[in-house]
Amino acid sequence: MAKYDFAFKLAIVKAYEENGEGGYRFLAKKFNIPSFRTVEKWVKTYQTFGKEALERKRKNKTYTVQLS
Repeated sequence: MAKYDFAFKLAIVKAYEENGEGGYRFLAKKFNIPSFRTVEKWVKTYQTFGKEALERKRKNKTYTVQLS
């Protein structure tokens, strides 16, 4: 699964929401995203939770090794 940055996702959502640049399939094709469902998910996430929800929450965690 490809990972897209926040600015890219937001630009696509804005293109859908504000600019009316077509549907999910059109935007997926235009921005070279393999599945229109990805665009649909971003738009619905944005509509439900706002732009902060488009940011990746996962960060690399580091763990310390404890020897007994």
